[in-house]
Amino acid sequence: MKVLLIGGGGREHAIAWKLAESELVEKVFVVPGNGGTALEAKCENRPLAGEEVIAFVQTEGIALTVVGPEAPLAAGIVDQFRKSGLAIIGPDKNAARLEASKVFSKDFMSRYGVRTAKSRAFSEYREALLYLETLALEQKLVIKADGLAAGKGVLIAETISEAKAALRALMQERTLGDAGKTALIEEFLDGREVSVLAAVSAHPGARGVIRPFVAARDYKRRFDGNAGPNTGGMGAIAPVPDFSPAVQEDFIRHILEPTLQGMETEGFDYRGFIFFGLMINREKSYLLEYNARLGDPETQAVLPLMDADFARLCLAMLDGSLAEFPLAWKSGAVCAPVAVADGYPGAYHQGEFISIDHARFAHTNARLFAAGAELRGTELYTAGGRVFTVSAYGQDAFTAREQAYTALEAFNFDSMTFRKDIGSVL
Repeated sequence: MKVLLIGGGGREHAIAWKLAESELVEKVFVVPGNGGTALEAKCENRPLAGEEVIAFVQTEGIALTVVGPEAPLAAGIVDQFRKSGLAIIGPDKNAARLEASKVFSKDFMSRYGVRTAKSRAFSEYREALLYLETLALEQKLVIKADGLAAGKGVLIAETISEAKAALRALMQERTLGDAGKTALIEEFLDGREVSVLAAVSAHPGARGVIRPFVAARDYKRRFDGNAGPNTGGMGAIAPVPDFSPAVQEDFIRHILEPTLQGMETEGFDYRGFIFFGLMINREKSYLLEYNARLGDPETQAVLPLMDADFARLCLAMLDGSLAEFPLAWKSGAVCAPVAVADGYPGAYHQGEFISIDHARFAHTNARLFAAGAELRGTELYTAGGRVFTVSAYGQDAFTAREQAYTALEAFNFDSMTFRKDIGSVL
């Protein structure tokens, strides 16, 4: 069958690669794709937009569409496809609000008893400031923009004064546009962050199913030792050594199961992927956020461990057989550091040639998943801040990490930099 994949980041390159592994899949069209997907076996990039996408699916005879990023989901692409009788993986617009609106998401958690941090939402700037005055003079808080903000809508304030500055930036200066019209002030939870990706099959009139994947950890801070500003992700590992069976059971009972109950009660049409962003505090799981799709860069660490046909998994999500699907995982571990342009997440250079020592790279078992990279002729050039992920498998976490950093030595561009401690710190 022919498959269409929407998106152009490192996550989408990993999904395209995993789809192409399936014997069911003849061709994967990626819209718009990147330099890595252009070179991937069975894959072809297409520069389509708007109504062109559905027209292409219909004329090309595409059997399945998979949506990678959040923006098309929030805009209702799933609703449009299903009205046209087309098979697509993702939540409908209503269900996608679990990510698209932080206020809706927190209200959902409250209604169904999902364990999470305490928070309050404000649409009036002065009311938010007055609320801050009632809190302790020096305490950490989390300030969140209500809408989609490309990973930039969560700010950790060390003090009340920093919280005020964050609110002013969001609600007065509109640094994130309409995403900051409404903001949440949330208690700060300390602990260890864990990402759990999962497949979901839930729609009105049917019993829902959520099948969690191997847990992963995303390293958000820019510099070694978890220092510096937050980024879109400097690397990931899977599985997570400190996500114990007891904590997993706590997650299922207090987060996954009430989430599924809520989906069923609300009548969501959610046949797609979900991301649970967790904070583990005193061996209890707290939900920080939902994403209505797979995470990036966690996907680049998790999918290489999947010992199952990804295309068949997608079909099982659509036809209601997800509960019976033989979802299996390889033993071992994956380490996936991200190469970025110096200056990221601030200003950085683009258009730099990416040199690759193919012989050296071939001596590792790593894979390259391109993100901000474009193909010019037969060569790759940088086209973003996060340029690519090197994802390496090993029989254990130490071997995976060793393979990943050996593989990184095969690549270079003028402003290339990366964290050197992915997988060695928790």
